[in-house]
Amino acid sequence: TWQMLAIYMVLAANLSEQQALKQASPSCCASQLCNCSSMGFDFIPPGLTAKITVLNLAHNRIKRIQSQDLQQAVNLRALLLQSNRISSIDEDSFQSLAKLELLDLSNNSLAHLSSLWFGHLFSLQHLHLQGNSYRDLGQSSPFSSLRNLSSLHLGNPWFSVIRQGNFEGIEHLHKLWIDGSNLSQYEQGSLKSIKEINHMIINIRNINVFSEIVRDLLHSVSWLEVTEIKLPVLKKSLVQNSTRPFRIQKLTFKETFFTDQTISHAIVSLKAITSLKELEAINCVLAGKGIWNTKEIARSGQSFVETVMIKKIMIQNFHLFFDLEGMESQINELKRLTILSSNVFMVPCNLSRHFSSLQYLDFHDNLLVNNRLNETICKGSWPSLQTLNLSQNSLKSLEQTAKYISRLPKLNNLDISQNNFGEIPNVCEWPENLKYLNLSSTQIPKVTTCIPQTLEVLDVSANNLKEFGLQLPFLKELYLTRNQLKTLPGAAPIPNLVALSVRRNKLNSFSKEAFEGAQVGTVHLSVTECHRSLVVSLICVLVFLLILLLVAVGYKYHMVWYLRMTWAWLQAKRKPKRAPPKDVCYDAFVSYSENDSEWVENTMVRELEQACPPFRLCLHKRDFVPGKWIVDNIIDSIEKSHKTLFVLSEHFVRSEWCKYELDFSHFRLFDENNDAAILVLLEPIQSNVIPKRFCKLRKIMNTKTYLEWPAGEEEQQMFWENLKGALKS
Repeated sequence: TWQMLAIYMVLAANLSEQQALKQASPSCCASQLCNCSSMGFDFIPPGLTAKITVLNLAHNRIKRIQSQDLQQAVNLRALLLQSNRISSIDEDSFQSLAKLELLDLSNNSLAHLSSLWFGHLFSLQHLHLQGNSYRDLGQSSPFSSLRNLSSLHLGNPWFSVIRQGNFEGIEHLHKLWIDGSNLSQYEQGSLKSIKEINHMIINIRNINVFSEIVRDLLHSVSWLEVTEIKLPVLKKSLVQNSTRPFRIQKLTFKETFFTDQTISHAIVSLKAITSLKELEAINCVLAGKGIWNTKEIARSGQSFVETVMIKKIMIQNFHLFFDLEGMESQINELKRLTILSSNVFMVPCNLSRHFSSLQYLDFHDNLLVNNRLNETICKGSWPSLQTLNLSQNSLKSLEQTAKYISRLPKLNNLDISQNNFGEIPNVCEWPENLKYLNLSSTQIPKVTTCIPQTLEVLDVSANNLKEFGLQLPFLKELYLTRNQLKTLPGAAPIPNLVALSVRRNKLNSFSKEAFEGAQVGTVHLSVTECHRSLVVSLICVLVFLLILLLVAVGYKYHMVWYLRMTWAWLQAKRKPKRAPPKDVCYDAFVSYSENDSEWVENTMVRELEQACPPFRLCLHKRDFVPGKWIVDNIIDSIEKSHKTLFVLSEHFVRSEWCKYELDFSHFRLFDENNDAAILVLLEPIQSNVIPKRFCKLRKIMNTKTYLEWPAGEEEQQMFWENLKGALKS
């Protein structure tokens, strides 16, 4: 309907006018932290002083950094310029920033890098240059003066060349990240100048470049993370021409594509890296059936890897995958195995028996079920296992689960949470040395003597327990959070308890008997539990202050008036769009600014109301009902008029919004599909004068014909004839 958009048109225009007056260039000089992000700046704002330590200019439209822009910000520690349009940096732009520790120039338009930019950044530790448009790092090193650099982020989709000498000057890095998705040329030895890299992440697709980079990094990188590569069939050894001793201990593949052939070659090749202790594969794809070259793998000798972590691996031919028969000789030295969210439903008994050294096994979030668990944990399997995580699988029987797990003689930590057991028997078989048991979120309705008495830690949180009365003489920690307990468990049956969590239960009071024989040490209660009355009082005070704040803001920004107008619009929306013909009593409702009242009332009204036949006009000064709310007056007058006549001028679009009786005359939605609106342009209006939020006014002036008040008398006579004709149509 008309009225709503007409009302909000005027409000938006006037509010934007007020805000424009209040908003100036943000002053960053008064505080040490200056946040100027996402403010539409085309340049670095002037007036930056030595008080500023952090300057955030990210997500603006800055194209150039000039010499004088940062000259006074000598104490700057962090400069964030990411996601601008920077394509040019003066050579001495950062010359005064000797204390700068973080510089982020990522996601800009830098076509080259210059060592002169960084020549005086003696304290720089973190440099982010990824996401620009440079194709190489130049003929020499742009980082030669950055002796304290700790982390470096490089590369972009166009980055294609790494040359010898590009990293000269950098000896130690905590983190090196290279986006080399299109890296096609790597000069051997380019990364060898860096003596030590704790963690390197590289996005790479070219298999030859990958091999060369790995050979150069074996002596310096502790943890290498490779993403988005189709693992190649390596023709040359990964350790060929590599500097010894090797330092790499951990290798991670992310979003990598494996085949049966490439994974077989990878296993053989990685054995040559004698320092490698940990392998990870995250979000990878395996296209194959598990037909690996086990003979070649066995001939290559023993692996030095002790820890394997696989997360969210997708096997394309999952239903055809073999049981990895022949890999038994490669797993007997493995100590930790984690396979998460990978649809594992079984481990063949013959394979599980060869995990002779495995101490930690994590199968969280897989598809293990009870009848397959009998095969996975068969007699003689996992002989050294101490910790087992089977949480969030599809186990249904606690009795069977406990029976199969009792075959693990050295197990002392067990997590079987988030399985839907539902029931708990009175008697269960467990490993003799079980110390930790997690049964949280398993839907058990009670606890029974199925729980082993050897436990030192028990977690039965998030079940439906109404009481806890077990005798557990060795228990030290008990977690009963999110149950239905109304009383504390007795102290006597748990004499060695040192930690008890009973949050989010139905406890109302504690009895003396509950603590008999036990001294309460440290109690960890939340603020709400310890000081409930104080918290309630604080909440009441905060609510009261919030109400006061809302009242103050509402008064300042006329929120009550906004609400009244919205209510009036909702009421008007229920009415018919047009009043019945018998209720239409005006030819036109006139909307105009008070500054134009002399022309309207003395010239236009006289001309139209004294015409033959006369026109009947509705003016707010003369025809509004006294005592009636002004919005209702306007809506009723518009509905009772054939037309709405707008007298447009610069005063019209610049009216002060606080003068309600004037602004309401603008409240009408221009409907392009009918001729209800007549525009009279009293004087030329420059387009830049019309507020941007007057979008409907701009649109109608571009699409509807309007009448311009002329200067000459002859033209004025034609104006009146045209206006009368429009009113009659």
